Amino acid sequence: MSQAALLQSSIPGVSVRRGKVRDVYDFGDRLLIVASDRISAFDWVLPTGISDKGRVLTQLSHLWFERLETANHFLSTDAADVPLPVGVDLAALAGRSMVVRKTEVFPVECVVRGYLSGSGWKEYKQSQSVCGIKLPAGLQESSRLPEPIFTPATKEESGHDINIPFERMFAIVGEAAAAELRRRSLEIYQSAAEFAREKGILIADTKFEFGKVGDEIILIDEVLTPDSSRFWPADQYAPGRGQPSFDKQFVRDWLETTGWDKNSSPPALPDDVVCKTRAKYIEAYERLSGRAFEWP
Repeated sequence: MSQAALLQSSIPGVSVRRGKVRDVYDFGDRLLIVASDRISAFDWVLPTGISDKGRVLTQLSHLWFERLETANHFLSTDAADVPLPVGVDLAALAGRSMVVRKTEVFPVECVVRGYLSGSGWKEYKQSQSVCGIKLPAGLQESSRLPEPIFTPATKEESGHDINIPFERMFAIVGEAAAAELRRRSLEIYQSAAEFAREKGILIADTKFEFGKVGDEIILIDEVLTPDSSRFWPADQYAPGRGQPSFDKQFVRDWLETTGWDKNSSPPALPDDVVCKTRAKYIEAYERLSGRAFEWP
């Protein structure tokens, strides 16, 4: 699928919800999630895509859904498993599609932090806490926390998600559900972080989403990708500074040099930034999967 098509992909006649990266098509009790090559930064979808990014995200999510011992929404990576209209180009959907169970989505982001970074570091410097959780004195930027912490956030349609205390989550999803989502999130993170560390990657933090089918709570959406997680190379880790990462940091860093005001349409990305960003996404996949990323 061309970059232009990926920026505005569509399957005629099927209800679609378009996110910054993914297009979600509704087939009744099933959804088709198509991960495009779109990339966002500073709450803007950029005019330049990153080739194969959608395939990397999909293949990584598939890897984790297969590996994690937790109920989830994944059914297949074959778009033909839903009743697509005649004439849809299956080759264009290959590698970037997931067929999943449709759920009633919990309207919270389930964030787990194992290291002090990003908004958590900013808050710690002000209050020695993150989302109301008191932490030891003397921690540095990127310090490993004594134990992972659960810091939920609201799901915002536009702009940044908003961190909330765990007690605030009670009012949104109920006390029993909140406790179960926290338990599962921490359990999944611990398992994934241990596996990733063996592959040379530290998962500094990540966010999960959950849904319900009847009374069953299951893991949904993408999981443990460079878009939903902060991945650091373990062999370059050193607390006291920001860390190199396997995500779109090249894009953010370049945008900061352009003079862009972040309130108007963003500039197109130069080829070298696109290539470096693509390479980082693919390296994350190859380290975690142990396989070369190859696509026709």
